[in-house]
Amino acid sequence: MNEGTEKKPRKKGLFQRFLDFVEKTGNNLPHPVTLFALLALIVILASAIVSSFNVSVDDPVNSGESVEVLNLLSGEGITYIFSSMVDNFINFAPLGVVLATMIGIGVCERTGLINAGLKAFVLSIPNRLITAGLLFAAIMSSVATDAGYVVLPPLGAVIYAALGRHPIAGLATAFAGVSGGFSANLILTSIDPMLGQMTINAAATMDPAYADQMNVAMNWWFIIASTILLTIVGTIVSEKIVEPRLGEYKGDYRGDLERLKPVEKKGLLYSVISVAVTAGVLSLLILPEWGPMRGDDPEMPIVMSPFMDSLVVFILILFLVPGIVYGIVTKEIRSDKDVAKQMSDTMASMGMFIVLAFTAGQFVAFFNESNLDLVLGIYGGEFLTSLNIDGLPVVIGFIIVTATLNMFIGSASAKWAMMAPIFVPIMMQTGYSPELAQAVYRVSDSATNMLTPLLPYFAMIIAFAQKYDRKMGIGTLISTMFPFSIFFLISWTIMLIVWMFLGLDLGPNAPIYYDPS
Repeated sequence: MNEGTEKKPRKKGLFQRFLDFVEKTGNNLPHPVTLFALLALIVILASAIVSSFNVSVDDPVNSGESVEVLNLLSGEGITYIFSSMVDNFINFAPLGVVLATMIGIGVCERTGLINAGLKAFVLSIPNRLITAGLLFAAIMSSVATDAGYVVLPPLGAVIYAALGRHPIAGLATAFAGVSGGFSANLILTSIDPMLGQMTINAAATMDPAYADQMNVAMNWWFIIASTILLTIVGTIVSEKIVEPRLGEYKGDYRGDLERLKPVEKKGLLYSVISVAVTAGVLSLLILPEWGPMRGDDPEMPIVMSPFMDSLVVFILILFLVPGIVYGIVTKEIRSDKDVAKQMSDTMASMGMFIVLAFTAGQFVAFFNESNLDLVLGIYGGEFLTSLNIDGLPVVIGFIIVTATLNMFIGSASAKWAMMAPIFVPIMMQTGYSPELAQAVYRVSDSATNMLTPLLPYFAMIIAFAQKYDRKMGIGTLISTMFPFSIFFLISWTIMLIVWMFLGLDLGPNAPIYYDPS
């Protein structure tokens, strides 16, 4: 080539152009806080337009009565908007649930208990099981909300490098478990009460009596099975597809996995003992027949009980106690002032969620008050019924819509706040339970987390990866994560469909089918 000749830029492939479109479109979307404010405004305008056509539907609760759309721009509607705004914020279902849960989880995270526990788990398993162990630990890390994103991917890279394997494979495997498996776990996490309250509220618009029987553990059995499934599938994808594609690592970095310090081991031992003791004490409130937290229903004294209504408090205590014990042993906690500061710091980190809750609360409340949710749910169900579409195509369509939307809106709670008031009633109209609607949402939302550059931790993962490969960019990371995402989505969907056909409960008192009677 002559010196004066310029090299033509390589033409981008279809996949790269698609990624460019997703990134550009996503970056042009308003901030979620602004987005919910705009949605609230749209609801106000839509209520005025729809009400002008005198649209009404049969009341699903009170037979023989009809429900009309309330014009929020009428005198009555404007009065409601201004007088209810503070209550809409305070009564936004996930607000208190999430903040209360995070008090306990935050102490565990800030004392170092979660970090030490994950490290101990990974270090305790044989080399041949390191991939499965790393994936399992990453999936389980959702108990600490987003802490797994910060801890597990760099730890996975260090582990693989120390074993002479490609560190990017370890990082990608951990990232797949943390992000793709965010909605799976063996125990309930903060995401369960967060999504559960929204689902219950959405179901109440169609059938308040049914909603009163629901609980935030509605997907527990399903997420336990999901943990096992994703660990197996992720292990196969990592070892058979991703790691061979990356090839032999020829970089200079060789990791040295730091062992747990004696004080960390001691802290873990005492924290485990404290969990066992605390769980034993709490069980006395539930298991004996005289337990004050048992219900009166002789067939389901635990499921239909004050215990299930207070599940968030139990989760808080079971995180808070071991967190404090670990902190005392490791000297991270020297007085009650340290505990108070850790709780305060955790609440400070929730500032964005609190602001988001304000605008999201207005959108949800306006949507419900206007009766648009009820009208859309009933008309949507009637439309699907008129097309003679059975439940499975509705479920598949729901998965596709959620997975697509997830490329532009990363927050699981933000999307469900928008989608639950619409899709839960539609699923109920087609004969499927609100519990199933939430399970379908969790599958499609979680499996595609790792592909969107709009995930808050996506840029951080790239930064971690560039320590081992300076050329790592968005396209490279997405192409590495794509096999995990697609196989997670396919296998998880198949398991959900099999679950539906078998008619198994998704959790305690959480059926597949909705029976309004």
